[in-house]
Amino acid sequence: MELPILNKEGKEIGKNATLSDAVFAIEPNDHAIYLDVKQYLANQRQGTHASKHRGIVSGSTRKIKRQKGTGGARAGSIKSPVFVGGGRVFGPEPRDYSFKLNRKVKQLARKSALSHKAKAEAITVMENLVMDAPKTKEFIALLNNLNLSGKKVLVVTGEQNDIVYRSARNLPKTKVLPANQLHTYHIMNSDVIVLAEGALEVIQAEAN
Repeated sequence: MELPILNKEGKEIGKNATLSDAVFAIEPNDHAIYLDVKQYLANQRQGTHASKHRGIVSGSTRKIKRQKGTGGARAGSIKSPVFVGGGRVFGPEPRDYSFKLNRKVKQLARKSALSHKAKAEAITVMENLVMDAPKTKEFIALLNNLNLSGKKVLVVTGEQNDIVYRSARNLPKTKVLPANQLHTYHIMNSDVIVLAEGALEVIQAEAN
């Protein structure tokens, strides 16, 4: 599969980029995508939620009334969940939500996500982005030239590019990532992917 390479003005520069069929044209495995996205979101959770069960809530441990002869149910502690101010039953406890996912499943998921985008013609290839200084206005002009205004755009650079990142970080629908940090979640959470030439090389090299 070949796509024309565009410049900042959104015009073809006369060269085509070759997208490997082994990365951008496989039969997508939707379950692998689901697992990889699920793991990514699970890893974002802090898991610090907590509640006070009867062993933590403050209160005396003395028996609040005699066992028999009151005409009511037995009661041993004011911290019992049946009393106001008592402990909570089966409340949330701090926990780790992360789980293991095999490397090959993650690779398959990313290839599947990229294949979905390629099939939907939602991939644009640009020559490597070069900006002299962080300028959001210049980046917005770039998106307008590519007819991507108003869309959720994922821009993938060949390597960490702080100037491009800082130019786009205030745009709510735009995310900039180096190719080595590209994740299935980022791909599926965007409408269009803009790949710099260097990023395409890194993605296809890592897939081999």
